[in-house]
Amino acid sequence: MIINCIAVDDEPLALGLVCAFIEQTPFLKLVGRYSSAVEALVGLQDQKVDLIFLDIQMPNLNGMELARVLDSRGANKPRIIFTTAYNQFAIEGYRVDALDYLLKPFNYEEFLHASNKALSYFELINRSNSSTVTASAAPAEEEEYLFLKIEYQLVRIALNEILYIEGLKDYVKIYLQDKEKPLLSLTSLKALEEKLPAKRFMRVHRSFIVSLNKINSITRNALQIGKVNITVGDQYKEAFGAFLSKWN
Repeated sequence: MIINCIAVDDEPLALGLVCAFIEQTPFLKLVGRYSSAVEALVGLQDQKVDLIFLDIQMPNLNGMELARVLDSRGANKPRIIFTTAYNQFAIEGYRVDALDYLLKPFNYEEFLHASNKALSYFELINRSNSSTVTASAAPAEEEEYLFLKIEYQLVRIALNEILYIEGLKDYVKIYLQDKEKPLLSLTSLKALEEKLPAKRFMRVHRSFIVSLNKINSITRNALQIGKVNITVGDQYKEAFGAFLSKWN
């Protein structure tokens, strides 16, 4: 597949280097180059752009501000790979859902590595969309996988491997069977709750969603999954009680 790209950087040498890297990468197509984020924002109104190689420190409108503007477009937004000399923006770049973060000065190998991440992302999205179209022409089947952003990559997680999910302030931890460490994703527990099938997962606490078929034991106010005990929050007791009645 071919990914339509633009490059945005107020430094002519840096802009020229990124453009040269794009042009020598077979699956990337350079459709615009801009020396400011304001110019890029105007240019984005006139053409389809899949991916932006975006500097951060620029006058008037910086790259992070442009990323926030584009983030409001939802699923139709172009994706971003930041190119910057300042590593303190890495976490903020993750918050605006950037695909990767290239720290200047970077070479072509590093650029290609980031570009391959973008290629994998777009191929995964295309396959997912194709599956959705196929499924719409057939009887509806429940999705068996969840796609989540994990460390700048879109990762496919099998629903039947999820034990429980813990919500933190800005992140969630997804605990999987046969995995020692949980996966960490920058999303909210509420957003995940909306994606998960209600007949298989239940919010039992302001900080926990559990996989119902992974529960080992249960009481009126708590449940156990493996060696972990999870208390049922007061506001979730009614729904949990309805589920509990099925066990009796």
